[in-house]
Amino acid sequence: MLPLRLVLDTNIVVSAAVKPHGLQRTVLLVAGTKPARLYLSASIFSEYRTVLARPELRIRRGLRLQFLQFIKNHSYFVSPSQSLQITVDPADNIFLECADAARADYLVAGSQHHFPKFWKKTKIITSRELIGIVAPHLVL
Repeated sequence: MLPLRLVLDTNIVVSAAVKPHGLQRTVLLVAGTKPARLYLSASIFSEYRTVLARPELRIRRGLRLQFLQFIKNHSYFVSPSQSLQITVDPADNIFLECADAARADYLVAGSQHHFPKFWKKTKIITSRELIGIVAPHLVL
């Protein structure tokens, strides 16, 4: 079975940290488990670290460190070779750059309106759509 190549935007990771019973937590766990492969760039990992540390999110330091360690241990790092200017929010281009470098099947995004529906062969989908693809019995 071929691995499912995934990139997660920051909204998914933050929601996974603040909602322990939400679909985003399931998405993060699925992304870190074979046959899925989670892809990151250094820029994305840095953004995860910065955003998870925002005081207004009230994510305990221990939980934040556990999340970052889980992500680091279960990800494949890529180095995007080009800068893109595609998304509505310029800060979101790093996710398309990573998806491009990883040849990702899916970019799971919390704010889909920031992204095109596809970028090359990468489809931009929601958490619910990913779970519907990999574990349809979990979606109500």
